[in-house]
Amino acid sequence: MPDFHHRMRPVLGRITLLAFLWTGSALAQQTGSCLPAEDGSNPCPVSLRRPDVHPLSQMAEIGKQIFHDPLISGSGRLSCASCHEPGNHYASSAATPVFLGGAHLDLQGRRSIPTLTYAERSPNFSIGPDNPTSEAAPAIVANAAATQRGGKNAANPGAASANMVPQGGLFWDGRADTLQEQALGPLYDPAEMASTPEKVTDRVIHAPYSDTLKQLAGAGANASSSLLLAEAIFAMARYQIEDPAFHRYNSKFDGWLEGHEKFSPLEREGYLAFNDPAKGNCAACHVDTVASTRLPPLFTDHQYEALGAPRNMALKANHNPSSYDLGVCDRQPDGRTALSLYCGMFTTPTLRNVATRKVFFHNGVFRSLEDVLDFYALRDLEPKRFYPVSKTGHVEAYNDLPAQYRANLDTTDAPFDRKPGEQPAMTPHDREAIIAFLKTLTDR
Repeated sequence: MPDFHHRMRPVLGRITLLAFLWTGSALAQQTGSCLPAEDGSNPCPVSLRRPDVHPLSQMAEIGKQIFHDPLISGSGRLSCASCHEPGNHYASSAATPVFLGGAHLDLQGRRSIPTLTYAERSPNFSIGPDNPTSEAAPAIVANAAATQRGGKNAANPGAASANMVPQGGLFWDGRADTLQEQALGPLYDPAEMASTPEKVTDRVIHAPYSDTLKQLAGAGANASSSLLLAEAIFAMARYQIEDPAFHRYNSKFDGWLEGHEKFSPLEREGYLAFNDPAKGNCAACHVDTVASTRLPPLFTDHQYEALGAPRNMALKANHNPSSYDLGVCDRQPDGRTALSLYCGMFTTPTLRNVATRKVFFHNGVFRSLEDVLDFYALRDLEPKRFYPVSKTGHVEAYNDLPAQYRANLDTTDAPFDRKPGEQPAMTPHDREAIIAFLKTLTDR
C-alpha cells in the first residue's frame, strides 16, 4: 500500500489556487494570467496526484462490515453508516440539525454530523503558528491564552503567519487525532450509538467476520478481548483509508484543474468571488491550492474560527440559557481558562461535497447554502435576520457565545469586516455565483 494509505501528512500551501496560478507556473509568466478563461476553461492545467486504487485488504473488508453493522450499537439499530451515509458522501442526508441516538433512538446528539470523506488527511490537533505553506502540525504552544491573532486574507495568506491558531484534529473541536479515536467517540456516546466496549466486543466475537478478524489479528487478540476490540476499530480505519469512496477527487472542479472541464459563466464568477479577498475571501480558510505535492486541494486549512453562529433553539440543550457549546475550549476540563482565546471556535470543514449537505455549522442552525452565504455577507449588517430580538427591540447578536469570549469572533476578515451602514462584501449575485461554484466540488 502506498504511503498515502498509511500516515502521510501532505503539505498544502495556504496560498489560494488563484494566487498560485498567477505566480506559480511558467505559462502564467508568459501570458500574465491563469485566471479561468472567458469560455470557462483552465489555461494552466495541472496534473493531480490521487491515491492509488487497489482491492480492499482483508482487514479493510472486515472494517466495512463493522462500519455497516447496527449490532455494535446500544440500540442494535444504529450503525456508523446510519449517520455517515455512503450514498451521501459519508455525511447525513437528514434535514434535522442533529441526529437521534441513544439506547432507544430518542436522544439528541450534541452537534451536526460531519462528513467522513477526506478525513484521513487531517493532521493531529495542535496550537501553533499559522504556517502559510504547510498543513503539518506545529508544536503545541504552552501559553495559548496569551497569544495574539491577526487577520486572514485570500490574496496575502502569509500575513497570518504570526498568528497562533488551533489546527488539525477530527470532530468539530479537534478532540480526536486518529480515525480510531474518531470512531470511538460516537460509538460510546450515550446520546449517539450508546454502546460499551463489552457490547462491541461481544458482537465482534460472534459476528460472521469474527474468525477472519482473529486470524488477521494474531494470537494476542485471541487471548485478549481488549486487543480484539482494538483490531476491530483499526479495521474500520483501514476501510476509510483504503476505500476510494472516501476520497474520490473526481468532482467537476478536479476536472477543471486538469483541463478536462469548463466552468459555466456563473461558476466562473463564483470561483473568482470565492478567491477575491474583498468579496468572499473564502479561500483564506477553505484553501483551494495545488501545491508541489500535486495532491488535490481539500478546501480547508484544518484551522478553527469563531463565526458567531446563531443559537439553535431546535436543540434541547440550548433551552438551558446557561448551557453553551464553546468548541475548542471545551475539549479539555480547564479549557475555558487555559484555551479561552479559542472559546467559540469550531473547525473549518472541507467544502468538498458541501452542496449535498442539508444542515450547516456545528449546531445545524442553517438549512441551505443560501442561508450560509447570507449569514457571511450580512451577519453584522442585518443581524436581526439571524439573531433574536428582545421585547425592547435589542438584537441579541452572537447569542450562542458568552460576552467574555466575543473578542474571539472574526470581525476583521472579509466578508465579516463590514460595519452597519456599509455595503456587504458580497452582492446577492456574488453569493449566487459562489454557490454555483461550490456545486462543482461534488464528487461523482
